[in-house]
Amino acid sequence: MKKIALLFLVGFIYFSCEEDKTPSFTTVFETSNGTKTPTYNEVIEFYKQLADSYSKVHIQAIGETDSGEPLHLVTLNPDSNFNFESIKKDKRIILINNGIHPGESDGIDATMLLFRDLVQGKIKMPKNVVLATIPIYNIGGSLNRNSTTRTNQNGPEEYGFRGNARNFDLNRDFIKADSKNAKAFAKIFHLVKPDIFIDNHVSNGADYQYTLTHLFTQHNKLDGELGKYLHNTIQPELEQRLAKKNWDITPYVNVFNSVPEKGFSQFMDYPRYSTGYTTLFNTLGMMVETHMLKPYKPRVEGTYELMKTMIEIVNTEAKNIKKLRKEAFNKTYTNNLYPLDWKIDTTKQTTLNFKGYEGKMITSKVTGLQRLKYDRNLPFTKDVTYMNYFKPTTKVKIPKAYIIPKGWWPILERLKMNNIEMKPLQNDSIISVESYKIEKFNTRQSPYEGHYQHYNTTVTSSIKDITFKKGDLLVETNQYGMRYLIETLEPSAPDSFFNWNFFDTILQQKEGFSPYVWEDKALEFLNQNPEIKRQFDSIKSKNESFANNWYTQLDWIHKHSPNYENAHLQYPIYRILK
Repeated sequence: MKKIALLFLVGFIYFSCEEDKTPSFTTVFETSNGTKTPTYNEVIEFYKQLADSYSKVHIQAIGETDSGEPLHLVTLNPDSNFNFESIKKDKRIILINNGIHPGESDGIDATMLLFRDLVQGKIKMPKNVVLATIPIYNIGGSLNRNSTTRTNQNGPEEYGFRGNARNFDLNRDFIKADSKNAKAFAKIFHLVKPDIFIDNHVSNGADYQYTLTHLFTQHNKLDGELGKYLHNTIQPELEQRLAKKNWDITPYVNVFNSVPEKGFSQFMDYPRYSTGYTTLFNTLGMMVETHMLKPYKPRVEGTYELMKTMIEIVNTEAKNIKKLRKEAFNKTYTNNLYPLDWKIDTTKQTTLNFKGYEGKMITSKVTGLQRLKYDRNLPFTKDVTYMNYFKPTTKVKIPKAYIIPKGWWPILERLKMNNIEMKPLQNDSIISVESYKIEKFNTRQSPYEGHYQHYNTTVTSSIKDITFKKGDLLVETNQYGMRYLIETLEPSAPDSFFNWNFFDTILQQKEGFSPYVWEDKALEFLNQNPEIKRQFDSIKSKNESFANNWYTQLDWIHKHSPNYENAHLQYPIYRILK
């Protein structure tokens, strides 16, 4: 009997010790009563232990970031299947991105709580949804912790910095991909191929009553039924479900140095931004923007509830989402024209029943000048005009294919990382193509994310027979990444590779002329080309500044002669028309 009792005691002690080793999964956010956010190492350790304890969770390191650390992808699937090719046949995938701006840490904490509560059964596990998350995207910024740089923000006590290890704002880098972070993100995104993408942020701007705001990708950009579905079904369903849970939400208040009641427009998320980039692959994207001045605890709780609600919606709408995304890809391939840029459609608008605070201009005690002051003792609910419809300003005919000379490897590298299919020419070939010359463009006068970005770019086009070399790349547009191709390869697109300075070498003329030599050759050239001489004389007679500038005249003649280099302003990517 004593032996049995002893064995029982030993067993009890053993199992008690084993039980003590099981992590509690109580987060820093919870132990601090909603005032702190964990460090990068604490976050990754949390997910590693979660994956060790629950077979439904999987963590893997993918790629590298500018900090030297890899990105991590954490996946939660109740079936314990982590092969995305297999998953997407039957389930819809939500990808959650956190810490792109690590000072905006709400999503980091909310996603930890969400994954834990799902695997522990505290909230119902969805049957038709698999969750994936990048726990912290901007690792370098997360490691650079401080308590001061988020000047406008109410908590947490410490947080990361907006710039990454090389001081890039990563939410401007998805197209240009200057950072290793963006390259690793592309690997993850094209591995996961999510149906829904959520990027968690904290707002700047006006003051108002809401803790939660949403920034869905601009629905007109999605084109057709998928855009209508996002606008007319997903967004209102999210708003209504959250309202029933006593979580008021409004569209992102795109207002700075003004007051919301004057009206505001939806934010246009171009492809440099995360949701603008993911939309190029017909992923339904949204940013969560909690309000900076609300305490940290309700901001995290609101982000948690929003993501939980989105999971519920996607779980219900799984079949529709799959069907509409498939149709969107098929429709994109058969369109003839593609919109490159957008402006607000002033003929359409939405009226918001907006909950704000009275704002007025008062005399500043610092500057002595007028300043804006919100009075939280004067809340209001007013009808506010919200401009959330856009229409194209520029369209381009979709080519059958592009041809990219093999020497432009920085472009080819970015296409490859986005799973773009390319075929090398097997022989030197003469091909009839549409050729662009850069006609006009403006350039930023101050640096922007490591570039002096171009804008307002226009081109002239012509049909030419060009000799291409063996190994140059033929890129057909009828493929998964068609929208990405057009947004990056058409120079007039706002986030084109041209506008992001990847082709600036063509803007510099490499060969010129010595005037005293060219004078005699120019005269001979004009005498041999009477039509060009007629144009020259006409400009000279009508344009006084041209007539009074000898160098401008010689340069004009040179640019119309065979001596002028073909490469100057020649866009080196060519279009094969349908």
